[in-house]
Amino acid sequence: MRAARLIKMVLLLQSRPSMTAAELARELEVSERTVTRDAQALSEAGVPVYADRGRVGGYRLVGGYRTRLTGLARGEAQALFLSGVPGALREMGLEDAASAARLKVSAALLPSLRDAPRAAAQRFHLDAPGWFREVPAPELLPAVADAVWDDRPVIARYRRGETEVERELEPYGLVLKAGVWYLCARVPGPGASEQGAPGPVACRVYRIDRFTAVEAVTGTGTTRFERDPEFDLPAFWAERAEQFARSILRAEVVVRLSPEGMRALPHAVDAAAAREALAEAAGTGADDDGWVTVTLPVESEEVAHAQLTALGPEVEVLAPASLRERFAAQAVRLALLYGPGGPSFG
Repeated sequence: MRAARLIKMVLLLQSRPSMTAAELARELEVSERTVTRDAQALSEAGVPVYADRGRVGGYRLVGGYRTRLTGLARGEAQALFLSGVPGALREMGLEDAASAARLKVSAALLPSLRDAPRAAAQRFHLDAPGWFREVPAPELLPAVADAVWDDRPVIARYRRGETEVERELEPYGLVLKAGVWYLCARVPGPGASEQGAPGPVACRVYRIDRFTAVEAVTGTGTTRFERDPEFDLPAFWAERAEQFARSILRAEVVVRLSPEGMRALPHAVDAAAAREALAEAAGTGADDDGWVTVTLPVESEEVAHAQLTALGPEVEVLAPASLRERFAAQAVRLALLYGPGGPSFG
């Protein structure tokens, strides 16, 4: 346990000019006192860890010290080669760079671990898009990816409804969701100071397949924007994704669900909304038939009809009346189709 922590500490210091005791403690999930003891242990073992004293002090490696990758375990080596998603790298124009990086890492591994790339590829493959849909890579994705990697502001034109809009963007990160590429970008303006330094990050999300043009910003005196080091792309995306999912649920329906319908509901509609609705209904209890009445947020009556149809006879719509009438009309058509007097293909 401690040996793995010491190795991680060396790698952290190797990847950054210096780190404070508080930063190391947070990364290693230990106390600052433990960081001090570990730094001393590394120094006694011959690793040149130097402690800068004072309010802005910290720990750093001196003399350009570098460790080698021969300390990788088999599981760590395999996990490393799983970190690249071939399709996504290819779409961003990074396939050649990723291939070169994998070759360099492979060459640095112990002979006993040289089969890690092949073993990982045989055991894991990511196919991001959903079934029955083929999403082509956006033509402008490589240009956007280059700007993201280089922290370069861009002028982007994109389709918004029936119009085309032009914006200057500071591209913070890319997200691949269900085969669709999104850009998380900051729009410079009110959030930036007069000197050009960024204010609090207020990013927006753009679908890259709606971009019609992307050009580098010129004539501003700088080719890069100052990235907020506190920006957390996974946390930002998780929050925005949840906000989006909730924002489209603008209507409500009231339904009765059988026990089987309750089990199937999260698979037919928004899962989080279904779980919350079922939890609220749990307090009222089931009726004499074992069915539960649930008030469910939905995107629209049309979408609710399509989603709830999947539950078949395990759901009864109570409100709104217009949606109940849709299901009643559908039931009549089904009865005519499948009833004794329906068409026969025998």
